[in-house]
Amino acid sequence: MKKLIASALLFASVATPAMAQDAVPFSGPYVGGVVGLDHFDFTADNHDSALLYGGVIGYDINVNGAVFGIEGEYADSDAKLGSTRTDRDLYAGVRVGGEIVPNVLLYAKGGYTNARLEDANDSDVNVKLDGYRLGAGVETTIQGFIARAEYRYSSYERVAGSKPERHQAALILGYRF
Repeated sequence: MKKLIASALLFASVATPAMAQDAVPFSGPYVGGVVGLDHFDFTADNHDSALLYGGVIGYDINVNGAVFGIEGEYADSDAKLGSTRTDRDLYAGVRVGGEIVPNVLLYAKGGYTNARLEDANDSDVNVKLDGYRLGAGVETTIQGFIARAEYRYSSYERVAGSKPERHQAALILGYRF
């Protein structure tokens, strides 16, 4: 029995450093939940701020501390613009960043966003908005768990004489596989 325990401890001590060396921070697939503040400006006098919530998936590659990745997001908000309310917001884009100290990444992101606005009185009446999103943030990772804080700006196509915009402050908590 003592030999079995000693063998197991010896194997664990040899295997653990090898596994730790294989782990590259900010590299590989990840999933996460999104929560934050969504401020939607439809016009100068028609805007609202509300809770932002959703999910994100992505994949990053870390090349000597430079991180390149792709990601997709589904989000929603409780913002209301008169008789219109915001509905889902889809995003697909890229992010590029650099590891500034061990386990801390600064990054910028950009890509395509598609939002939907819905009539509060009739859910069958909706408007889809195409646009772009730009953002920046900071991410940390500990044993596969990730935490991000980021700001995002979205600009959408003109609709009804207005140029809708969205400002979001988001916290993302997730796990990297």
